Amino acid sequence: MAPAITSVSKGGGDVNFPAKLTKQVVVCSIIAAFGGLMFGYDIGISGGVTSMDDFLLKFFPDVYEKKHRVKEDNYCKYNNQKLQLFTSSLYLAAVVCSFLASFCCKKLGRKRTMQMAAAFFFVGVILNAAAVNLPMLIIGRLCLGAGVGFGNQAVPLFISEIAPAKYRGGLNICFQMLITVGILIANIVNYLTSNIHPYGWRISLGGAALPAIFLGLGSLLIVETPASLIERDQTEEGLRVLKKVRGVEDVEKEYNEILRATETAKKIMHPFRNLMKRSSFPQLFCGTIMQVFQQFTGINVIMFYAPVLFQTMGFGGNVSLLSAVVTGSINCLSTLVAIFGVDKIGRRFLLIEAAIQMLISQVLTGAILATNLHSTNAIPKLYAWIVMFLICVFVSGFAWSWGPLGWLIPSEIFPLETRTSGFFFAVSMNMICTFIIAQAFLTMLCHMRSGIFFFFAAWIVVMGSFAAFLLPETKGIPIDEMNERAWKKHWFWRRFFDYGVESQV
Repeated sequence: MAPAITSVSKGGGDVNFPAKLTKQVVVCSIIAAFGGLMFGYDIGISGGVTSMDDFLLKFFPDVYEKKHRVKEDNYCKYNNQKLQLFTSSLYLAAVVCSFLASFCCKKLGRKRTMQMAAAFFFVGVILNAAAVNLPMLIIGRLCLGAGVGFGNQAVPLFISEIAPAKYRGGLNICFQMLITVGILIANIVNYLTSNIHPYGWRISLGGAALPAIFLGLGSLLIVETPASLIERDQTEEGLRVLKKVRGVEDVEKEYNEILRATETAKKIMHPFRNLMKRSSFPQLFCGTIMQVFQQFTGINVIMFYAPVLFQTMGFGGNVSLLSAVVTGSINCLSTLVAIFGVDKIGRRFLLIEAAIQMLISQVLTGAILATNLHSTNAIPKLYAWIVMFLICVFVSGFAWSWGPLGWLIPSEIFPLETRTSGFFFAVSMNMICTFIIAQAFLTMLCHMRSGIFFFFAAWIVVMGSFAAFLLPETKGIPIDEMNERAWKKHWFWRRFFDYGVESQV
């Protein structure tokens, strides 16, 4: 492939980092992104399994009884804290484990951390697929959460560090792309296993072993990132790998830039404390608030509970699972827009456009349900299909914006000295918000009814305003030059750098 030169400024001057988009980078990025397939498969499989009668009868008989009561409230038939704990326990474990993973990334490297993610996830799959009681099921979910915490911490950092700046956005979104592929595969598997009685749910849960095995074996073939090697004093190996992944011999400028960033990072004895510095606040705030916004779009309401939601609207069991396959397909295909567009039209445009698109979808969906879906009736089929169309419009907007960019932007905005610790805060905030939504949604649906869509619509207004006014554009800026070329030039955030040199802590 022809070399693609990425431009970098250092100290105000322009420096060119020669780089090709090598097969090594592409293969490494795809293998690493299988951590996203693990995550996505679990998101998709959970909602489908919790709508299967065999699964409910074995672990949640109270929910099974409520589901089949003729006059049970449409909005409350699945309201059960233990059922919500099945979904949300994974994310509670992921919060804790993403903290541990931040240290593993720094001390052991991104590659080893991904291997640990695959191992944890595989153990969780075995426990879930073989579960004979609720405690065993929850313990399995906690192991899955450990795998998600380690994987979501390591994979986006790995891809951001190994990719040339010009292609960083598209390659990093491979992670989100495989999340959507995982969700789609899970929806298809749920649809196919829903009629396999009484163990179809075991097949669905056990299928998560495949991406875990692929990530574990594939990670044996990939290289560690040059930044991680140099950070751990393996400078000669770091230089060799840098030449290999860039596809050129002239890597001295980029190598020296990584060395400079590493030397700065080594002066930081307490990286988590260093995040409290004034100059670290812009990245920390934007990185974490992106995760809050990503979850409070309401996307996990759709992805976790799509079959449940469609059953609430009057679709039959198999039809609701098939509807989830449709939304999963839209999610997957729409992510391609982000892969090919993010490095051309930029991050902010996609975020702002999608906020408008998702806002319209949420408001119209809420209005239709408020008017047509009451406690015990079935929504007219025409309106049910309109709602399904609006949900597809919503999912497509999320898939090319807040979904992939919610992971991409936090992985690229922190300097090396606070990169693993800063990204930990982003990942853990994502998991905390996911836990809150997963644990609370069915109860919120019961009490807020159709108003839940207006609740998420209000959040979308806030996040669209944030993207328009407070988020700097990071398109095409090398990862170690973000402070100089993005934050210090932003109309609002530059004030956090306009002061004397801070002491290192």
